[in-house]
Amino acid sequence: MSHSLCKIWVHSIFGTKYRANIIPLEHEREIHNLMLEEFRKLDCRVREINGTENHVHALFLLDKKHSPAKVMKQVKGAVSIKINDLKLSDYHFKWQVGYGAFSVSESRVKAVQHYIKRQKEHHRDQENLKEELTRFWRIYGMKWQGEKMPK
Repeated sequence: MSHSLCKIWVHSIFGTKYRANIIPLEHEREIHNLMLEEFRKLDCRVREINGTENHVHALFLLDKKHSPAKVMKQVKGAVSIKINDLKLSDYHFKWQVGYGAFSVSESRVKAVQHYIKRQKEHHRDQENLKEELTRFWRIYGMKWQGEKMPK
């Protein structure tokens, strides 16, 4: 094959440091747009970005030149600097050290997009971030890299 072919959808989850509620509703769209800008710089096409006051989900197409780790590092680093520079949070903004990045099959892209669109309703009505992450670990057959889930 003369060309490299790659189509990997990624559902990512970015949590704020200590899961603090430091993403203000009035600046949420601007913060999501900063994230979108960083994904675009990495040639990662974004299908959806949404979240709550303490975490953000993104569904994007991973560019074949980049690893998920590189994308997460770039987006988290650049966005946190911009949030602080633009004073979009009343607090010094930091992301949690880790992140979630889960593959999504083409047949599930629309369902995951809908799930991300409904983040506020989902967390108001169903589960908190810790419960959500625990569910993802189970769905993907993962084991937390430590003795217990983080607080």
